[in-house]
Amino acid sequence: MNGIDPHSAIVETNTKNLWLIPSHIDLVGAEIEMLNLEHRETLLKRVIEQIREAYDYILIDCSPSLGLITVNALTASDSVIIPVQCEFFALEGIAKLLNTIKIIKSKLNPALKIEGFLLTMFDNRLRLSNQVYEEVKRHFGDLVFNTVIARNVRLSEAPSHGVSVLDYDPSSKGAQNYTSLAKELIQRQTL
Repeated sequence: MNGIDPHSAIVETNTKNLWLIPSHIDLVGAEIEMLNLEHRETLLKRVIEQIREAYDYILIDCSPSLGLITVNALTASDSVIIPVQCEFFALEGIAKLLNTIKIIKSKLNPALKIEGFLLTMFDNRLRLSNQVYEEVKRHFGDLVFNTVIARNVRLSEAPSHGVSVLDYDPSSKGAQNYTSLAKELIQRQTL
């Protein structure tokens, strides 16, 4: 990872002031290759440090696994948004993630904080969704975002067209939810 220039991987999007570094199928094998490297937990942090000052926000999207790539993302981050699907087993995964965050804070990134818990796949018609929301709110209080991401078919259709939901259908419930989340994040940062 030494000598990696993140500037060469940055792609401009159709959205003003939004750039990204796309994922690649080769990341599947990256964790195996990283196992024998020194300081493997800080590889991503060292790469991001090269571009950190050029951006107001850098978002790192991770798969739901708690592998070495997620450890790298948490080590490189200032804060973490914990998505919680409004499904039966979602609450079980929170304990494991919170334990991982505790370990990361104690050994690799003492400044890491939890930005908030984001409820996703929310359907207010379903009792289960409302129960998960209430349970998360009861346990984590003000750390739970006011914004919830509703179940929305447009959210799942947009990636198949290679665009964000904001470009695909800006009037959809999903696009409105993510716009609200962005506003809420900015508001939290200014408090």
